[in-house]
Amino acid sequence: MSPDPVLPAGPRPDPVLVAATLGTGLMAGLYLAFDIGVMPVLARREDERFVAAMSRANDALDDDASFGTLFLGVFVAAGVAARRLGRAGRSHAARRARAATVLYGLSVVVTVGVSLPLNRRLRDATGGSPAALATARKAYEKPWRLANAVRTVACLSAFALLGDAARRRTTAPVG
Repeated sequence: MSPDPVLPAGPRPDPVLVAATLGTGLMAGLYLAFDIGVMPVLARREDERFVAAMSRANDALDDDASFGTLFLGVFVAAGVAARRLGRAGRSHAARRARAATVLYGLSVVVTVGVSLPLNRRLRDATGGSPAALATARKAYEKPWRLANAVRTVACLSAFALLGDAARRRTTAPVG
């Protein structure tokens, strides 16, 4: 059995940049899963089942400390990575990481300003009359899907920028 090949010596990827990139990819994947999987399935359900299922999903994410840490931690990690890259003289990568931070920040703003208020209003409709559920769904579904599409595009774009920043390693150490 031959030994594992030795990789050439070189700069190690910045762990903060790696964390920001992976976290952004995870968030993009979550938003995309709702865009292409969850919402199309729920769109075929009657109002009561739609409202109940979305309320349960939103409550599960809202109450999950790991999700909250990931959601906000990605924003912080992207900003810290941009600063570290700039200090290391990696201006191209730093610009990409700053742009990614702005894009991810857009997803945070859309979440806090649009998605969460819609989620709360939908939750308040749970258990209402059929007419109230239909009204709540109508007020929720299209605006939420649009907001989620914005979050998906913002996160996918941020992920691509961070991936490019991580890929363009140089011999300058990050510190």
